[in-house]
Amino acid sequence: MKTMDEFLSYFQSLDVRFWVNGDQLHCNAPKGTLTPALKSQIRERKGEIIAFLQKADFASSYSVGLIPPAPRDMDLPLSFAQQRLWFLQQLEPDNPFYNEHFTVHLTGSIDTAALEQSFNAIVQRHEALRTTFKIVDGQPVQIIAPSLILKLQLLELSELSEAKQKAEVQRISIEQLKRPFDLIQGPLLRVTLLKLSKQSHVLLLTMHHIIVDFWSFGLIIHELSVLHQAFSTGKYVSLPELPIQYVDFAIWQRQQLQGEKLKSQLSYWKQKLKPPLPLLQLPTCRPKQSVQTYQCARNSFLLPKSLVQALQAIAQEAEATLFMILLSGFKILLYYYSEQEDILVGSPAANRNRAEIEGLIGFFINTLVLQTNLSGNPSFLEISRRVREVILGACDHQDLPFEKLVAELDLERNLHSNSLLRVWFVFQNTPMKTLEIQGLTMDSIEAQTGGSRYDLKLSLVARPEGIKGFFEYKTALFEVSTIVRMTALFELVLSTVAQQPDIQLNKLIEILDKALKQQELSQAKEFQELRRQKLNRLGRRAISGTVAKNLKREGD
Repeated sequence: MKTMDEFLSYFQSLDVRFWVNGDQLHCNAPKGTLTPALKSQIRERKGEIIAFLQKADFASSYSVGLIPPAPRDMDLPLSFAQQRLWFLQQLEPDNPFYNEHFTVHLTGSIDTAALEQSFNAIVQRHEALRTTFKIVDGQPVQIIAPSLILKLQLLELSELSEAKQKAEVQRISIEQLKRPFDLIQGPLLRVTLLKLSKQSHVLLLTMHHIIVDFWSFGLIIHELSVLHQAFSTGKYVSLPELPIQYVDFAIWQRQQLQGEKLKSQLSYWKQKLKPPLPLLQLPTCRPKQSVQTYQCARNSFLLPKSLVQALQAIAQEAEATLFMILLSGFKILLYYYSEQEDILVGSPAANRNRAEIEGLIGFFINTLVLQTNLSGNPSFLEISRRVREVILGACDHQDLPFEKLVAELDLERNLHSNSLLRVWFVFQNTPMKTLEIQGLTMDSIEAQTGGSRYDLKLSLVARPEGIKGFFEYKTALFEVSTIVRMTALFELVLSTVAQQPDIQLNKLIEILDKALKQQELSQAKEFQELRRQKLNRLGRRAISGTVAKNLKREGD
């Protein structure tokens, strides 16, 4: 039987959160996560869970004791994550690659005055959205404005054709995304509403990453839907009171992460990340330049629902999560391209493991460094077991902010050269819901960033029809054809292991080799056909030109 620490670490990797109120055990989990078997395990060990949480240290990942509100009559420090982001922004203040941009399609009747009123109510409710930053005695501090009034920018596009509307929405989105924010002056968010027709609008939200994360976006959309309905109908609706604000968390985080707590967390990561670190060497289409560029592109794909269900069945059999299975497939792909046995990638953790911060807008996300060794020709199930072990350990020690890890392990040099975490893996396993309220539907279209901070990032998002995937890559390093081939090989890895979960790594590599050769051969034939067609067109033009000249002579 698993120890209680291992038991709770596993549930934490599923984004399942427990907390105790008196003698009552409370649980929060993404829809569909808790299978009947998992619910049975929780019931069987309920008493142990409660006892463990009640005895756990106040700073534990599992306990959810209250974070106290902090006084505001002092300089307010940044959280560790904010401080690192602030520092990186100082290096290139006009670079927009820490801008977060969200596009939401609104269908139905919109009261623009109520929409603007709703946004301002959210801004007043969450201090993070009213925060700017300045230097005091050489250190950055948070400055929280007592109030901030946003003006909703409304742009009329209804007179354009559908094709021109689409192009204009894209142009304006890019324009908003690329415009940098001033961390000192603020505000650090912009809201634009594009009117396509009386019943169709596109809402553009652009915010600096230092005040929000992806989870925050979901909170904004939820609160916006509730408030818009209230203000447009005149019916009073009260949102739950927020017990604390983001700055309270930032102060608490710094107070907690010291002494034995810090020593214990550091000890784990020092053991796991022993130098020299295995820097991932992916072959690129063009050599790296000394001056970094952040321009990126995306290649999207869809993993069908039938494949996802097959992978979920494997995960359940292996006592793993779908996240672990998908990451295992991605690490195999990286092994294929790099020919390295030690594969190190970065992955974000929501870091919202306390009840009072789950409904709070702010920058909570933490980076986990996930290193897996694929030596010894393991089977896919063995690889997923190794990945599972790494993820459980990382989740159990995620209280240590990545920024603190970087400083304590002296990883700054690697990070500044962008060589430690060149590759990123993201899986949003809770689908963004389409919100339907009286007369209005809100549906998220896409989230974008102002540029790629990594050479390559695989983002996977759960959707009702399957899993939507995006390979985001630096265009200075990779050609689109290379990423298209990489996408096809990733899909092949998953479809193969779905049918043969016990397949050995060398057999899987043979399958990928064969598929890649077929792809290259097919592309070569396609290139030759396109070249032949081009030569034919040039030949017809030459003939047409000759005929025209002859006719002209005859006319003369």
